[in-house]
Amino acid sequence: MIKVKSCITVIALLLLSISAVAGESNQAKIKRAMSAAPSSISEFATILDSDGSVLRAGSNGWTCLPNTLPDDKIPICNDAVWMKAMQALQAKAPFTTDRIGISYMLKGDFGSGVSNSDPYHKDHKNADDYVETGPHLMIIVPKELLKGVPTDPSIGGPYVMWADTPYAHIMIPIDNSKVMMHNHKH
Repeated sequence: MIKVKSCITVIALLLLSISAVAGESNQAKIKRAMSAAPSSISEFATILDSDGSVLRAGSNGWTCLPNTLPDDKIPICNDAVWMKAMQALQAKAPFTTDRIGISYMLKGDFGSGVSNSDPYHKDHKNADDYVETGPHLMIIVPKELLKGVPTDPSIGGPYVMWADTPYAHIMIPIDNSKVMMHNHKH
């Protein structure tokens, strides 16, 4: 009987260690999500998993996620306006706003950049205007307020991403030395 209990205990411990390796803990996801924004925001934000389930309820109207996409590990933290914009973007639905929306990506987007003009580009990394911004803020505003903001990330400073789409927003690099563009045009 002792051998059976020992075997069951060993099997249970193996299964637990396999599941811990295979899946990331909720605590690790929460920690990563919180790293997207200043602690004064993320400490009281709702934390959602990439499937939309609540990992931790919040109280300040902000929502942080451990992943911007289901298969990356790039955290993001959004106010209510940005959450609506992200939902519209994912659904390929129209989006307009009459107010400012703010999103933090203080860990950057290294290795997971996008086309600066097309949010639905089939192969972002090979887009002619592929960009990785590094740590940044994103500000979404009524489109008429984008006038005069450049669309070229290479000039340094804030720039408009996805300018000709309903999801146009201002990218504000925190460290311009981290902005990387890959121009595939010859």
